[in-house]
Amino acid sequence: MYSIPVCGGNLTQLTHSTNHPFFLLSGFPSDDRLLYASDGLGDELDHIFLRDMDGTVRDLTPWPHAKSEFHGWSKDQKSFLFVSNCRDPNSMDLYEMDIETFQPKILYQGFEGLNFCAISDDKRYLALTKVLSTSNSELYLYDLSTNVLQNITPHEGDIQYQPTQFSVDGRYLYYLTDEESEFTYLKRLQIDSGVIEVVESYPWDIFFCSFSHTGKYRITGVNEDGKTVIHLYDQQINQKVSLPASPEGEVTGVMISKTEQSMLLYVSGDSFPSNLYSYHFATSSLRKLTNSLSSEIDPKDLVNAEIIRYPSYDGTLIPALYYEPKDRPQEEKIPALLWIHGGPGGQSRIGYNYLIQYLANHGFAVLSVNNRGSSGYGKSFYQAADHRHGEADLDDCIWAKKFLIGTGRIHEDKIGMIGASYGGYMTLAALTFRPDEMAVGIDIFGVSNWIRTLKSIPPWWESHREAMYKKIGNPETEVSYLESISPLFHADRIKHPLLVIQGANDPRVLKIESDQIIEAVKNTRIPHQYLVFDDEGHGFVKKQNQMKAATVILEFLDEHLK
Repeated sequence: MYSIPVCGGNLTQLTHSTNHPFFLLSGFPSDDRLLYASDGLGDELDHIFLRDMDGTVRDLTPWPHAKSEFHGWSKDQKSFLFVSNCRDPNSMDLYEMDIETFQPKILYQGFEGLNFCAISDDKRYLALTKVLSTSNSELYLYDLSTNVLQNITPHEGDIQYQPTQFSVDGRYLYYLTDEESEFTYLKRLQIDSGVIEVVESYPWDIFFCSFSHTGKYRITGVNEDGKTVIHLYDQQINQKVSLPASPEGEVTGVMISKTEQSMLLYVSGDSFPSNLYSYHFATSSLRKLTNSLSSEIDPKDLVNAEIIRYPSYDGTLIPALYYEPKDRPQEEKIPALLWIHGGPGGQSRIGYNYLIQYLANHGFAVLSVNNRGSSGYGKSFYQAADHRHGEADLDDCIWAKKFLIGTGRIHEDKIGMIGASYGGYMTLAALTFRPDEMAVGIDIFGVSNWIRTLKSIPPWWESHREAMYKKIGNPETEVSYLESISPLFHADRIKHPLLVIQGANDPRVLKIESDQIIEAVKNTRIPHQYLVFDDEGHGFVKKQNQMKAATVILEFLDEHLK
């Protein structure tokens, strides 16, 4: 972690870990103390740590085998809120921690599969959700003063409800929903009267909403065709506020100061990691604070994504991001990779991806596919692969080859697939169930056996278990079906080279998933390679491991795809 003056200046390094990564949660409201999160080398059992002004560190949530998550400061800023499953591994309770005594006090004990989402500033009301499926949920209002729980969104059919925040005065609850719409939009409930009204909507998903300290400003983020678009409103005069224009990219995040006189902006693009800017409302002055791209890299060597759509097997148009290497002779056909995102239900989005840039820089075209089942393109598209994973969505990926070949730039026999998590599963599924289609596969901590993965869902996801069963399949009642879509049971069909990369501490896709698929291909003559990081989990956060993985991937592709 680092600090930097908002008026510009040098970075000051605050932490010096040689093993555990630190993720900043918040600075303290009135001094230079910090809260940060860290887990057990990728096991996702996050603890909340205090870094004092003298640099000493204290674990504020030292409970073994428990996960704790920061949920912001109380209005008086004398305490902070967090959830933890220290009482019951399957239930995330809400706690308040006084910053003088650092003694936690339980505010809400989770029950009936309800998930805490927001609390009013006076700590009277909680907004809770109950997940019924990945496309259906209920929204509850819980009055802590009377212990009355109310379902405020009784409905039929599949509708999503997601609370965002209470208004500062506690009169309204703002929430996102796709009720009678393909896309999520912003509504608010007037708590006393029960009146509900639409606040903001677009022909795309609104995926977050927040308010400044006094409620003067409302910030909403829209997922517009895979790109984040920020809207800022002055609620006192009910007018939209123009964001400052950045010379290098799009504003993807906004944080407004407690005084509401200035804000910090995150600016991102395909060819550079996020940079931080400061902006002062009164003077309209914009100052760049960071330069995240390595000085050894020329941004002119990096490529921007082209948003494209191609028809799939049934005519459905599939969104995708296309990256083509620079400075290649036009007459030379090049190799390509289909990049499949995680999930299920994830999305490949505009923004910097070091591995995609690394591959493009070394001569590989990359097509990031948003197959049916991806989020961001309406709920019908999102639901279109439910209980058809490894089938309908897989064929969307296979049909992406037609687009690549149609560019006239791609060698039709040199197209492979790469993906992490659910994308790793899709890669294994392609090699197994469409064995003649992909020249190589790179599986990064992907599922090989759905039965085991669905049975080993981490306890802190317990409230989502049934939703996952409805989306993928039930490992207790649909064993034959899940075997039919699990690559491990059909690994003898694999014909082409396979690289598998895994974090040893992954709690979502256990290491045995990768161990067993590698063991299965060992019984064939198919070229294969296996890389395990002993200090990583579901995603590689250490720079040296990211570099090692990228190097191994490139060497594998140079040998088997070029």
